Amino acid sequence: MKRSTTFLLLPGLLIIIILLIYPVLRIFIPTFTSGSSLFENYQLFFSSSNNLKVIYRTLMIAVVTTLVTLGLGLPTAYWISRLNGNWRKLVSIIVLFPILTNAVVRNFAWIMILGKNGVINNFLMKLHLIKAPLTLLYTNLAIIIGAVYLFLPIMITSLVSSFSQLNGEIEEASEVLGARPIVVFFKVILPQVSLGIFTGSILVFVGALTAYTTPQLLGGNKNMVLATLLQQQSITLGNWTSASVIAIVLTVIAVVTMFVLNKVSKMLDRRNNLEIKN
Repeated sequence: MKRSTTFLLLPGLLIIIILLIYPVLRIFIPTFTSGSSLFENYQLFFSSSNNLKVIYRTLMIAVVTTLVTLGLGLPTAYWISRLNGNWRKLVSIIVLFPILTNAVVRNFAWIMILGKNGVINNFLMKLHLIKAPLTLLYTNLAIIIGAVYLFLPIMITSLVSSFSQLNGEIEEASEVLGARPIVVFFKVILPQVSLGIFTGSILVFVGALTAYTTPQLLGGNKNMVLATLLQQQSITLGNWTSASVIAIVLTVIAVVTMFVLNKVSKMLDRRNNLEIKN
């Protein structure tokens, strides 16, 4: 029986090896074998101040995007979870609707809004609040705005799912005991949705970390992130070894972040369950 089961698993295992493991090894191994020493390519990458700035910019944009989407997503998801069935479905569809639009189209819309002749600058100049157009496009701020717009529906969806599973009796008991609404929200509700918060944060952080279209269109070549630097090294310059190093660095950052946040979420979830039982 065990032999037949193993035999049935072999086709799937071979597909995983060929389509997943082998391509990763093809990227990973040359970064160590193409130089005169084992870590020469990584030493060259991290010795460049420009590359370090790109790493810092990538992490900064990912962190800020995650925090902003979390700040906007929490009250929105809480409000949606309190709606009646039909209204909740309608609002949820409206929240998810931007995802149905191509990312390139959405980013071009932001170019029209943030450009020097865009909606914001024209509006401010008509109000005589500024004398010259502001530089909003091709900045870190533009990338963050585009990323927040791109990933906010994902954060809201993750949080709505958690808010819908709240134990209403605990919330009612807190209000009966005299806790103010803001205290109930931060002391009672948030600990119960910590798993949804970390799930949404992981999805948004990794998505913003590896995003290419939004940084390329809204940030330009002056505000490169790891994804756009990877494209430049591989497609534009044809330096596939350097591109492989960037891909490995990006993958390691994403995996480490997911591992840490997953550990923290499990610890908080275990702690919250103990507190509820007590």
